[in-house]
Amino acid sequence: MYVLGHVGISLLLFAPLAGMLLSAGHPLVTLPTGVLMIVLAPLPDLDTYTDRLDHRGPTHTVWFALGVGLLIWLVAGLSTAFWNQYISSYSLLPVWIPLWFGGVSTVAVVGHLLGDLITPMGLWPFRPVSDRHYTVDLTPSKSPRANQLCFGAGSLALITAVVSVCL
Repeated sequence: MYVLGHVGISLLLFAPLAGMLLSAGHPLVTLPTGVLMIVLAPLPDLDTYTDRLDHRGPTHTVWFALGVGLLIWLVAGLSTAFWNQYISSYSLLPVWIPLWFGGVSTVAVVGHLLGDLITPMGLWPFRPVSDRHYTVDLTPSKSPRANQLCFGAGSLALITAVVSVCL
């Protein structure tokens, strides 16, 4: 997949989360969640900007996804603690915020892996523990139709989730 397709898959994964957050009365968490998932959608492809990493190598593993989630959890935890301690004693951030953002970060990176799974090249998501290769071989990465379809499906799912909660 290309960036458009990966963003579409992230939107598709975000749609039910957005519906859940809005239904639970957390609109101020919904927007940063969506932005984070969109920003992280193409992250594993940073390996294409360096000669030091093979494409679809270490950044295309579940370990990388978990590492990104852990890093975001730590940053969100420190930010939440700082906010609650020094910035606003009147509007405290909920204690679940760091876990939430860490979790959705992991989901966004796994979404990227799912997008690459449907291409002929596939991926090796459990390296170095396992060298097993996975592919569904559904569409080439560069297919404009597949990338547009993923983006359209994600956009439609998100619009549907938001509208259904707001009506």
